[in-house]
Amino acid sequence: MGNKQNFTPEEWIQVVESVMLSGIAVSAADPSGLWGTLKEGFASSSALKAAKFDANSNELILAAVAEFETSQGRSDIQQALRERFAGAHPAECVERSLTGLKKVSTILDAKAPGDAAAFKAWLCTISQKVAAASVEGAFLGFGGQRVSDAEKATLADIAKSLGTTA
Repeated sequence: MGNKQNFTPEEWIQVVESVMLSGIAVSAADPSGLWGTLKEGFASSSALKAAKFDANSNELILAAVAEFETSQGRSDIQQALRERFAGAHPAECVERSLTGLKKVSTILDAKAPGDAAAFKAWLCTISQKVAAASVEGAFLGFGGQRVSDAEKATLADIAKSLGTTA
């Protein structure tokens, strides 16, 4: 079973940061404006909270969730995200997120092979919830679509980066 002790401190930050990267990639793929961004952020945090109470969450997922509950954990994650996205435009945010997710996939396969598949599936679920959180292309609440083509493509790229199926 995987937990924080399976990883170096640098690897662990990358594993926990991946929770945010899975949502950021989708949000940056098709920016939704203020309300859409808030809805997408809420979807990401709701998925994080739901995992805490999900009987199917493995030890590694629960350890990642617990990291977000500590002030030091949140501070470390915020610092890692600031460093990763410094000066980045939305398209660069998508690419940097996908690169980070690919790296985490490799780390998970090497350090927590028994929990890697479930953790990666959880990351994909988070990205799907973020994609569906806001209607893209609407005008004054009319029209648009739940998941845009850019978000669909990014969901496929996330799955590919994690070595899972979309």
